[in-house]
Amino acid sequence: MTSDQRPAPSGAVTPAGLDPVTFEVLKNAFVTAVDLMSEQIMRTCYSFVIYARDFSSALCDADGNTVMQGSADIAVHVGTLHFQCKAVLEEFGDDINPGDVFAVNDPYRGGTHFNDVSFIRPIFVGAEIIGFAQNKGHWADIGGNVPGSFDVNAKEHFSEGLRITPVRVWHRGRQLRDVAQLLVSNTRSPYSCMGDLNAQAEATAVCEREILRLVDHYGRDTVVAAMGGAQDYVERIVRHKLAELPKGEWETVDYLDADPSKPEGLVPISVKMRIDDDGIHYDLSGSAPAVSTFLNSGYGTTHSALYAGTKTFFPDVPLNSGLYRVVHAELGPEGTVVNASWPTAVTGFCSGPYEKLMNALFEIWSQVMPERAMACAFNLEYLLVGGKDGRTEDRPYFMWYDWMAGGWGGRATKDGSGATAPVFGPGLAVQPVEGQERLSPVLTTEHTIVTDSGGPGRHRGGCGLEKGGVLTDCESTVMSYCCDRARSITWGIAGGLPSLPHGVWLNKGTEDERFLGATFSNVAIEPGDTFTRPSAGGGGHGDPLTRDPALVVEDVIDGYVSIERAAKDYGVVVVPVDPELDRYEVHIAATEELRRSIAAERRGWLVEDPHVVAHRYRAGELDMLDSIRRYGVIVDWGTGELHENTTRQYRELLHKRAAAYWD
Repeated sequence: MTSDQRPAPSGAVTPAGLDPVTFEVLKNAFVTAVDLMSEQIMRTCYSFVIYARDFSSALCDADGNTVMQGSADIAVHVGTLHFQCKAVLEEFGDDINPGDVFAVNDPYRGGTHFNDVSFIRPIFVGAEIIGFAQNKGHWADIGGNVPGSFDVNAKEHFSEGLRITPVRVWHRGRQLRDVAQLLVSNTRSPYSCMGDLNAQAEATAVCEREILRLVDHYGRDTVVAAMGGAQDYVERIVRHKLAELPKGEWETVDYLDADPSKPEGLVPISVKMRIDDDGIHYDLSGSAPAVSTFLNSGYGTTHSALYAGTKTFFPDVPLNSGLYRVVHAELGPEGTVVNASWPTAVTGFCSGPYEKLMNALFEIWSQVMPERAMACAFNLEYLLVGGKDGRTEDRPYFMWYDWMAGGWGGRATKDGSGATAPVFGPGLAVQPVEGQERLSPVLTTEHTIVTDSGGPGRHRGGCGLEKGGVLTDCESTVMSYCCDRARSITWGIAGGLPSLPHGVWLNKGTEDERFLGATFSNVAIEPGDTFTRPSAGGGGHGDPLTRDPALVVEDVIDGYVSIERAAKDYGVVVVPVDPELDRYEVHIAATEELRRSIAAERRGWLVEDPHVVAHRYRAGELDMLDSIRRYGVIVDWGTGELHENTTRQYRELLHKRAAAYWD
């Protein structure tokens, strides 16, 4: 039974004119109607990206408010679908007819980024609209400067691809072929995009048929009442839960790595939260101006981050506009990194402000609900390789479009989840390597858990992965990477330590080795070039010197922690007895002595001269994790150049989130 299918709590009031049983049946039927859309799109889509579940569906009421989400939707889509439905209503007003289908991807009208294209179908009973069915799917390309449409260097949306303001693609059941052709012809893969366009529109028809079936059985008034009642139901549950929580104010800050147009230094995303009798109030007005790259967020995706981050701490609450009524947001003036306006570039919001906001909320809500506390999770990342496929004579465009699983933060009572989909979309599937290799001239060479990637803590962060590949028969090929946290590294809380940086290495271990960083576009690559990148693990929760040594030994056996870092991060001296049989022991006396030594010295490490630390890193005396976890020093991981401003900011966070909790 999913959270959306749980019965109403005892004593809950049902909508006027509806008995509790009918209300429960219809509430769950709405979930089924939306999930049927998802099943339809899974079976008919053309894009491998959509097939890997980068899509979401929703049922909205006649005013565009969300009645129900699907049970496995992408978190980032969740809080934007109602904005896009309302945009269609604003644009077309009374000029909406049975059989119409509208498309929209406009981030400045509440959408996500240009690749996410929504199709919205009105549901009529007679001459009256009673709701809308919507499906949003990520098209692998939507035009713009680079294959895959993720141009890190974009400052304005004109470099990012086609902006689709609300437009009619079907009129009274007839496809407007010229409009559809216009949309897909602006992509590098018009054939697959036309297939996705038709598949998404047909998915909304499945939901329409299901809702009309319910109307035939229960009557129009009963179904409409249940749509409103489902939203009222969620609002009541959330307000009831808030009444049991402390009132007060909390605040924190998370960061983007840099603004390319400014001197090095982390870019703040400020979050304040207040709980009072009126609900939950967020204030983001202290956040930085928009950055001169595509890591900005429009109002729709910023609201989505606030909704999804809040919902994480109320897992048993269904998700619809009833929750949105309780969450109030002050985004601050237009033109900030969390409230970007046209034509500011926004495609990379997902790796930028979105997950920073969600993780900031995790930290704040961990203080409000410490029993559900969770440290920072790894950052969503996309690696795109695109060019001409040399395996066939016609040399078609290909887009190798990849994202990684990684680690979530350590929790109040247990370790974080490892090799898990990003908080951006827990329903997102890891793409099958076999499918990628069939569709693109890229072979995967490794896909493995990264030892020592979980942030150390009393409860360790989950582990990340490393994935590598090699180019085969390709021409005119470039690589782009959308990520962050090469500098604002995934952090721990309550004494826990960070994970490791994101970033892509090209031809690692050869004379041509290059560290490309965590955000870049249009890097020319050739057949035979190799690449690899890790995803971070989650941050640790609690002081790692208090972790049970027996658990550290288990981590060593599982390959999650190395013997070296067991000593450096946890102060646990692990002695190999018979590694082939996974037999290791803790040297108890040496462990006790090492832990005393680390406890006495570690605050001093955080004030050592960062120039000296950077020099030692370049000389090979310290490794990357020493620099990050012991000394709080951030450098360019390829050249070893010190990032002085970033280090100062990063150390402040380490003192706040880690050192302040050490005995």
